[in-house]
Amino acid sequence: MKRILSLDGGGIRGVFSLEILLHMQKLLRNHYGRGDFLLRDHFDFFAGTSTGAIIAACLAWGYSVEQILDLYVRFGKKMFQPVPWYRPLKRYGISRFNAQPLSQMLERIFSEDGEGKVPALLGTEKLRMPDGALKLLLVVVRNHTTGSAWPVTNNPYAEFNQREQDECNLDIPLYKLVRASTAAPVYFDPEVIDLGRQRRRRYVFVDGSITPYNNPALIAALTAILPCYHLEWETGPDKIRMISLGTLRFPSGLPPTAHHLWVGYNASHIPAALIQGIASEQDYLCRCLGECLYGEPIDSEVKSLVGVPLPGQSWFSYIRYNRSFKAAEVTDLLREHPSLARLDAVHAIPVLRRLGERYAAEHVKPEHLI
Repeated sequence: MKRILSLDGGGIRGVFSLEILLHMQKLLRNHYGRGDFLLRDHFDFFAGTSTGAIIAACLAWGYSVEQILDLYVRFGKKMFQPVPWYRPLKRYGISRFNAQPLSQMLERIFSEDGEGKVPALLGTEKLRMPDGALKLLLVVVRNHTTGSAWPVTNNPYAEFNQREQDECNLDIPLYKLVRASTAAPVYFDPEVIDLGRQRRRRYVFVDGSITPYNNPALIAALTAILPCYHLEWETGPDKIRMISLGTLRFPSGLPPTAHHLWVGYNASHIPAALIQGIASEQDYLCRCLGECLYGEPIDSEVKSLVGVPLPGQSWFSYIRYNRSFKAAEVTDLLREHPSLARLDAVHAIPVLRRLGERYAAEHVKPEHLI
């Protein structure tokens, strides 16, 4: 069986996903009887958007979940370091946070020398196992220059990863690609990447969460299956297992009064509502195209689709881990931790850890993973 691990965007709320991954790692270590077992040893394909791209790339690189969680806990505040008010206005606009600390951390991690002096490219051999097996990595970014979503992989058979091409994606520095996927507008400056052997083409990239793939599960599955991507994995619930992780879901509804719909409210709430709605739709499609083995209800009409026979052959088996809050139950939580729903909720890291730990203990089962 081929296994895909997909990780949603969500800023510092990736800590919730990491607690679930920590429990998954524990269960797999118990199953295989190896205390040093890594998720990289179990999964063939890692896909991530924004904070999910950081986690996916680190897992594919060979980090344990403990190491990644330590990065978030120790460097969370530094990752969201406010930009000084006196910084000159850039042509890309003013962002709330300084991207340099995050960029420097990623450059150090994803380097050939471990010190950040020799940046590893997307085509690096460090994404191979000792036996030579390549760990596939998909990072979602938005090419702001062309206005298109770029789900970029290290798949050596992909059309734009051929070495004879001048602009071969395998030559993109991995740390820049991951940083680009986290470049949420308003929060962080875009990432500028020069492509081509002579670095003649300049592109501006922003956060993959403003593409349809803030939840990258479906595009990862399509990348593995469709002929155009040249991997062409054999389909079937017993052939491909997709495990998809969210970063909490908060209600985006409005009080039933029209005067709330003024321009300021729309500007701050509609983007988040659209991202959440599209991510939920991606989850829904995965449950329809795959055989859903576990997941919370989509809504009160569709429910979870677990065990529901659907038309046609299922392409893969599917697990979805996420915690959704209803309006009534989230009120007290957000009253105590008002920043929790935001991407930069660094002060709520202990709360995110507790939520993730409790969720994982209750919902993650060995039979979902094996």
